[in-house]
Amino acid sequence: MKYISFAIPCYNSEAYMERAIESVLRAGEDVEIIIVNDGSKDGTSKIAHKYKERFPSIVQAIDKENGGHGDAVNCGLAHAHEKYFKVLDSDDWVDEESIMKILETLKDFEKQDEQVDMLLSNYVYEKEGMEHKKVIEYRNVLPQNTIFGWKDIKRFHLGQYILMHSVIYRTDFLRVCQLELPKHTFYVDNIYVYYPLPYVRKIYYLDVDLYRYYIGREDQSVNEKVMIGRVDQQIFITKTMIDMYDMRKVGNRKLRHYMTNYLAIMMTVSSILLIRSKTKENLEKKKELWNYLKKQDYRTYWKIRYGILGQTMNLPGKSGRKISSLAYIVARRIVGFN
Repeated sequence: MKYISFAIPCYNSEAYMERAIESVLRAGEDVEIIIVNDGSKDGTSKIAHKYKERFPSIVQAIDKENGGHGDAVNCGLAHAHEKYFKVLDSDDWVDEESIMKILETLKDFEKQDEQVDMLLSNYVYEKEGMEHKKVIEYRNVLPQNTIFGWKDIKRFHLGQYILMHSVIYRTDFLRVCQLELPKHTFYVDNIYVYYPLPYVRKIYYLDVDLYRYYIGREDQSVNEKVMIGRVDQQIFITKTMIDMYDMRKVGNRKLRHYMTNYLAIMMTVSSILLIRSKTKENLEKKKELWNYLKKQDYRTYWKIRYGILGQTMNLPGKSGRKISSLAYIVARRIVGFN
């Protein structure tokens, strides 16, 4: 019996995808690996099929037309056979000791005829050139050694939010809530972790550093210059998330607070990219984005706009934008992202 389907979306990933694949292969027959070649123009497909031939009982190799990261995740989910589902980007990897502990936990669930909707673990920023790696963990927020719900969580700190790196979903759960990510769009990982949240009932947290999130490639989607060039896609994802839920209908107060703060981060990222682009056109886009939130959900707008992040991103004038930009630089160094 296998327990987790690992989907590895790949686009022109021949230079680094083998590290991702090899890290999961250490778990042996307990996992399924679905390598999704998203229309690559290099040797990605050849590498994927090489692994399928070597490990036919573990590896699937799927070639498809280019549809972007989200469409590759959709494809991986459609081909997943195992009870739990995990996305692993092709330039990242997982820790061997941690994956073994997670598999032990899932095996215990099976023995007890138990299951969860979402299993959370820690992730590590593997930033090129940094000697001390930033670890995002949740031991101060989430209960351990027990299955819990949203009512049992504590308050997340800034920079401690649930990302795609930290989450393993139950496969059928994702299918039942009809998760489908947009095609040809970057930053869909935010939808991946945000959209299913109100459907989640059972959660489990394992305090292990499973996911290794590599940061260092110049063409990486989280590189600031790349993000500014793709800022319209960041805005699209943010608006899509604003439209997903009427916050008044999110029943659990703690979950509602968490989701509101997640939107605040999305508004902040979009705003700072627009500010740092230093173009008049993008400053107008920033104003339009905040007006969009105000029109769609005034109560959520008020909470975000007059919270610390909202106020920092909306300081008036050129000097205010400089302060906003400085605050972002400081936060980036503290948190350790891009």
